[in-house]
Amino acid sequence: MGIEQYPLRLWSHDNFGEDLIFNVRDGGIYYWDTSAKTLGTDRAVTLASLDTDSAIPTIAKQVLVSDRDRHIVAFGCDGETTIGTQDPLLIRFSDAESTTTWNALATNSAGELRVGSGSEIICAVETRQQIIVFTDSSLHAMQFLGPPFTFGISQVSENITIMGPMAAKAVDDTIFWMGQEDFYVFDGRVQKLPCAVRSYIFDDFNMAQNQKVFAALNSTFDEVWWFYPSGDSTEIDKYVIYNYQEQAWSYGSLARTAWLDRGINDYPLATGTDYYLYDHEFGLDDGSTNPPSAISSHVESSQVDIGDGEQFVFIRRLIPDVTFGGSTATSPAATFTLKTRNFPGGAYLSSDDSTVTQSEAATSTVVEQFTTQAFVRLRGRSFALRVASSAEQVQWRLGSPRVDIRPDGRQ
Repeated sequence: MGIEQYPLRLWSHDNFGEDLIFNVRDGGIYYWDTSAKTLGTDRAVTLASLDTDSAIPTIAKQVLVSDRDRHIVAFGCDGETTIGTQDPLLIRFSDAESTTTWNALATNSAGELRVGSGSEIICAVETRQQIIVFTDSSLHAMQFLGPPFTFGISQVSENITIMGPMAAKAVDDTIFWMGQEDFYVFDGRVQKLPCAVRSYIFDDFNMAQNQKVFAALNSTFDEVWWFYPSGDSTEIDKYVIYNYQEQAWSYGSLARTAWLDRGINDYPLATGTDYYLYDHEFGLDDGSTNPPSAISSHVESSQVDIGDGEQFVFIRRLIPDVTFGGSTATSPAATFTLKTRNFPGGAYLSSDDSTVTQSEAATSTVVEQFTTQAFVRLRGRSFALRVASSAEQVQWRLGSPRVDIRPDGRQ
């Protein structure tokens, strides 16, 4: 018996004033009228049922409402004269401030555009200045021109990829997205993002489930997150984060299926595969367990050596630099571990660790005090430093720790 594959059921939506326009990908376009419908009782209606205009699109890949003059824009939709037959590269827009006027005439601002490259529109993302349209192989900028053309479109880049319809996120006028082998940014021009964890992410990725990937914004910490299914997982189980201010990457395991940045809510709101809603950045522990449990965290340096790595080093002391600001534990602590090895491909031979504990919290008159120094005894051609914590009610921020080393011969 064979197995038939079905496309993932993805929805796009946007506000039309107090009402809602939404669309199921490669399916119908619907309208919810707040003043005429009762929430929880009445269903939305198809856009085409609102009027006798035979030009209203009935199928699309995505819809949004433009900020300029409030046009409804349908991407990958059916044409004005071919209603019911989807064109995956066609873009149509309604008359300004209208849900039902789609027949392009000299007396209105409705119209259509067609993307000139690629085989289908994957998604569209609106920024403050324009709408960026992704196809499976190119990037296009759709801009408001005003009468008589209303909108124009131009190709920005080609030979690019995007992982799926939800893999891009706008931050003001900049767009970040996950491609099929790289991460990208568009800020007027397209660039690949240097990614220190690229191999880790894409070498452990379930491409059969790539449509489930979605990008999320955590604006409090200047971060864009991508949630994705790893390895043989059929559901999202991991994430990768890019901090666009510090240009730093991090990753971890977390099962989330949707995300809403703070704004209406005090904290980012996310849904889990366990059917719960979660407030993120609230408290210091993992609230998905009962009682809440500690969130383990660590950061580890790459290998450090002297010269070209042919000389041994002797390590005798570590001077930590860390702050526990915001921790609510009585004596918050983090473990500093130094470990050495003799060859780049060899195993770590020895390690030594020390627990750094806050002795006095910072006040208006006292600078935070913690363990001043730790004595160790290690020898190797290279070493790495790891800082970790797995205690409840602890958060920490790493400064510039120093390691006391000296050359120790070549043998």
